[in-house]
Amino acid sequence: LSEEQMRCPVRVYVETDPVFEQIRVAEGDRLAIEDLQDHTHHFTYGENLGQPDCPIPVEKFNWRPTRPPVIPALWDATCNPASERFSTVCTWKNTGKDLAFRGETYYWSKHLNFLRLLDLPRRTSQPLELALEGGDAATRDLLTGHGWILTDAFEASHSLDAYQQHVSRSRGEFTVSKDLVVRTRSGWFSDRSVCYLAAGKPVVTQDTGFGKFVPTGAGLFAFESMEEAVSAIERINREYPFHSRAARRVAEEFFGADRVLSTLCREADL
Repeated sequence: LSEEQMRCPVRVYVETDPVFEQIRVAEGDRLAIEDLQDHTHHFTYGENLGQPDCPIPVEKFNWRPTRPPVIPALWDATCNPASERFSTVCTWKNTGKDLAFRGETYYWSKHLNFLRLLDLPRRTSQPLELALEGGDAATRDLLTGHGWILTDAFEASHSLDAYQQHVSRSRGEFTVSKDLVVRTRSGWFSDRSVCYLAAGKPVVTQDTGFGKFVPTGAGLFAFESMEEAVSAIERINREYPFHSRAARRVAEEFFGADRVLSTLCREADL
C-alpha cells in the first residue's frame, strides 16, 4: 500500500479468490505476508476456510468470511421459460498461479473440470453455451464436437449492458469452478453466479463446500459428478418457474448487498 493509503485507520483486504494467499502464508512467503500485514482486516469468499473438512491452514491472519454482493433491484427477474440456453462466461485456461502444497498440486484453472464433463451436452437435451476466452483451435473443435455451443466472452462482457443482456437472455447458468477451490473445499462462490441468481436464472455449479452456508436444491444446485449435473438440469427444467423464483430468493436472502456489506462494515469496525 502507498504511504497515503497506510494513513487510513481501517484498511480492508477482500479476497475474491481464496486459497492462493493462505498457501503462500503457510509456506512462509515473505512478500505475501508483508502485503497482507498492510491491512487491518481480512475477508475472503472462501467461507469454509479453517473448517475441519478444508485442508488449507489459516495462519497469522484472521480471515473472516464474506460473500459476493449483488443488488437484486438492478436485475429484472421476470421468468422467461422460453429462454433456451444455460450459459456461463469463462476463461478456458489460466496459468501462472498453480501451487504445490503438502504433496498436492492445485491448479488455478477451470479447464480440467470442464474436460471431466466434456460429454455433458450428449447426456442432456438442454443446450449449453460457453462464452469463452482463450482455447486454441483444437480445444474449440473438441468442445463443439461434443455439443458445447461456443460464443465470445468479450462480446458477452465488454460492457455492463452487454453482460446484463447476456445473463438475462440465458435460461440459467451451468459452470464449473477452478480446481484450486474445488479440491480444497474452500466454500467459494462466484460473483458471476450471484448475477444469474438475481436475474431469476437458476444456477448449476460445481460443489466447493458452499452448500454448508447457502441452501441448495431450489434455484441453486451444487454437483460433484456428471450424474448430479444432469439431474440438476432436469429438475430445473421440470419446474422452471419455481426454480426461477427460488433463484431470485437465494440472491436476495444470502447475497443481497445490503446484508453482505453491512456485515462486512460492522466486522471491519466501520
